[in-house]
Amino acid sequence: MSFSSNAETRTFSKPQDYDRKYLVHTYNADGIRGKEDTFFTHGEGQYLFDQNGQKYLDFCAGIAVTGLGHNDPDWQAALLQGAKEICHTSNLFHTQAPLELAKMLIDHSSFDKVFFCNSGTEANEGAYKFARLYANMKAKGTALEGQKMEFISFKGGFHGRTAAALTLTYKPAIREAFMPLIPGVRYAEYNDIDHVRSLISKKTAGVIIEPIQGEGGVVPANASFLKELRALCDENDALLIADEVQCGLGRTGKLFAHEWYEVAPDIMTLAKPLAGGLPIGAVLVRDHVADVVTPGLHGTTFGGNPLICKVAEVVLKKIKSTEFLANVQARGAYLAQRLEALQAKFPDKITEVRVPLGRQALFMGVECKNPVNPLTKFALMEKNLLLISAGEKTIRLCPPLIVTEKDIDWVVNTIEEAFINDIL
Repeated sequence: MSFSSNAETRTFSKPQDYDRKYLVHTYNADGIRGKEDTFFTHGEGQYLFDQNGQKYLDFCAGIAVTGLGHNDPDWQAALLQGAKEICHTSNLFHTQAPLELAKMLIDHSSFDKVFFCNSGTEANEGAYKFARLYANMKAKGTALEGQKMEFISFKGGFHGRTAAALTLTYKPAIREAFMPLIPGVRYAEYNDIDHVRSLISKKTAGVIIEPIQGEGGVVPANASFLKELRALCDENDALLIADEVQCGLGRTGKLFAHEWYEVAPDIMTLAKPLAGGLPIGAVLVRDHVADVVTPGLHGTTFGGNPLICKVAEVVLKKIKSTEFLANVQARGAYLAQRLEALQAKFPDKITEVRVPLGRQALFMGVECKNPVNPLTKFALMEKNLLLISAGEKTIRLCPPLIVTEKDIDWVVNTIEEAFINDIL
């Protein structure tokens, strides 16, 4: 890849110049992403490499996407083989890969059917529509007909940026510019069942929750909260939707995060790691939801793409294996141990270490007393380490699921060095 160009176009010697001229700036304002004058050219395992050959430990996995790391050999082989076979036919015809992926997802979950789309946002948009559809069908002939349309989501939650997903997201800074949004959404305090009880009613169509809030600071649901939430939904004929776009597919040491809570949602959404970096989303539903969905009520051109589903089969087959999940649990337990020891050493720097239920996840948040942006810059510039935040003061740790204890030591030691040198 080169940022030089022929004589007929302007010449840009720096990637940020291309960024400023050609890209809509939804993630950055100055055209600089990461190190100035630097761009990544390839990856291998838990490492990325820039155009100068420098190696970086990727401890954010593309924001919880590359669960198998970069260029896993089996992932790569499936992609190449799929490209030789078939890429797209439309959803008017059968292809093998989406059928096999659907069966694998259903065989290893509590759900009955699956709808494929292209992202987590699309998955949550679909879940919203399915719940509205179910509520409309259920309310036919009752005094609630046309009224059972309310939703409950949670403060601190993030569900995406399309219309319904954005409405469900409690983040005023990204919602206000698009007001008015879809009416009928009420925002509950996370982990506060009494507040949910004050909001839910027979008019509630669905309740959507992340078992572990990602953008909200890696905040896990309390042990009893999801069970109590399930009971409230049942009492009010409301569907329980588990958004596992970020916390699902092995990140907690179980295939799905809600398994730790022994709760069966009506709908679950998946995306980020499902195809190891390729765009895919999935809405898993139980039969009572699937039964109200009829042709034409929802759809997507690229959902169930055979090429991407072929790759996702390989990813899911690896992640669901007992050996793989056991390794995640072991590394997660070690990460929790190292972070809690760090907090004990620097109680004036660390407010809280957030460890999900089970204490075996490669998904944790370290809330600091000061903003963590100086740390992420220090890690990148001085240590070739990719760290990200969740909010202003929380370090979000969501590495590839293949990281080692040595990698974890590198990360924790870098944070400690930042504390010692008053960088953070």
